[in-house]
Amino acid sequence: QVQLVESGGGLVQAGGSLRLSCAASGITFSNYFMGWFRQAPGKEREFVATISPLGSSTYYSNSVKVRFTISRDNAKNTVSLQMNNLKPEDTAVYYCAAARSGGNYYAKRAYDYWGQGTQVTVSS
Repeated sequence: QVQLVESGGGLVQAGGSLRLSCAASGITFSNYFMGWFRQAPGKEREFVATISPLGSSTYYSNSVKVRFTISRDNAKNTVSLQMNNLKPEDTAVYYCAAARSGGNYYAKRAYDYWGQGTQVTVSS
């Protein structure tokens, strides 16, 4: 079956950095758009970033553009999110997701598979 397993979350001070990783299995990884979403307490799950199947295109939400970088390694079936200059408002559970199609990449409904999430907490 399909599994997406996130890792790398934790507690960091404002201005610090974290790198999230997601390991995928059960899918032909290089055929999928891979995205990151996040959900803060009491809020809707929101789009963070996505990367095209071969890594040639990346898309970011305005709130993380410049600070976050998404990348992938198709040989290892992994996607990563490098997060720099973290802010308290970045605190959330971060989810990895896979989409067979890139249409509406910013929408949750575009994604076919989801991981369980990893907690990121940024203290002020």
